Amino acid sequence: MIPAALRARILRGVMVCLACGLAQRLPADEASRLRAELSRGLQQGLPSISIAIATKRGVVFSEAIGQRDLATHAAADPGELYGIGSITKTFVACVIEQLVDEGRLSLDAKAGDLLGSEAIAAVPNADRATVLELLNHTSGVPSWEFDRDWIRHGRGAAFEIGHFWGKADTLDYLRHGRDPPANEPGKGYAYSNTNYTLLGLIIEKVTGHEAVSEVHRRVLDPLGLSDIRFEGFEPIDARRLPSRYQFFTAEYRRAAGVHPLFNRVSPALIDVSRSNLSVEWTAGAMLATMRDLALFMRALRDGRVVSRTALGRMQTFGATDDPDEEMGQGLARDRYGAETLIGYSGNVFGFGAVAGWVQGDDVVIALATNAGAMHAGESACTLEKLLKRTGIIRAARSLAKKL
Repeated sequence: MIPAALRARILRGVMVCLACGLAQRLPADEASRLRAELSRGLQQGLPSISIAIATKRGVVFSEAIGQRDLATHAAADPGELYGIGSITKTFVACVIEQLVDEGRLSLDAKAGDLLGSEAIAAVPNADRATVLELLNHTSGVPSWEFDRDWIRHGRGAAFEIGHFWGKADTLDYLRHGRDPPANEPGKGYAYSNTNYTLLGLIIEKVTGHEAVSEVHRRVLDPLGLSDIRFEGFEPIDARRLPSRYQFFTAEYRRAAGVHPLFNRVSPALIDVSRSNLSVEWTAGAMLATMRDLALFMRALRDGRVVSRTALGRMQTFGATDDPDEEMGQGLARDRYGAETLIGYSGNVFGFGAVAGWVQGDDVVIALATNAGAMHAGESACTLEKLLKRTGIIRAARSLAKKL
């Protein structure tokens, strides 16, 4: 017969072992829950989703689900470079804020005074809009992205395969007078890619260097981030790119037309892998791994990219046309149900992305997909819609706390 004291010690040992086993299983359970939430995006037509989660300890989770190529059924890989679209604007805003802190640029300076009348001739509001109004989308400058001719040339029937756009080529689509100002400068909100095309030109005017080089020198290189690059403006290893797709809805066909070389690969998607993001330049041409994107957002949150004063300026949020979003200077505050992210989202031809930090918690999330939904209407799945409809952020927070 085992003495009572020994039985007690054995029982305590068993309980400790059980607790250890449970602790080991919990992260796997949490990871499975996150994968299940992400897979709902695949069910809604997204080919793949790449995700990374970071905390103060670094990247604690990085994974990709789905297919990088629907024709070969090749699996997605977290080491691949996804287009991050308008999240590029956050990097550009960081350079602008650094120049402001250095006294080389004023938020009150007007684009017309900085760039000269020739560069912005006939672009509505461009001469009167200030740097601040460009940053927070209150300039009223119309967006080349919504010009009906540009849509056909940039993402549709008139797309020129193999063509790489110049930095300011898009401005020509606004010089015809068909796209009026959205509002008087500073008197309203209207999201516009043109704002960040102009900010890219301002960076080059003030520094005398390429805007892409300034982003690397001031932001990426100090953080040691080598897997964030501008497509069309620096070398990219094509083997690290997933195939890119576009939702082929009736709305998209009406707006963009049908390009004969964009093959239909499913009832919902066409393959647009022969396109590139050069047209976006400083408004949205970046490619990134989610690991590096999460590390950038963590560094920005922690005051390692811009000064605390500049970060405060970036987080001066104002109302937009979306009740769940507020816009700052290169940063947005977005509500996804009960969760709030401070960061940015991006949607371009062939890709979509969301990245930011959870407000009030030590969790940074970056995720991207290789399907674009621009001009495709409400039926197309986007990561923003997915985050609102699922528990992805909640599952990511829970997993981060267990790892």
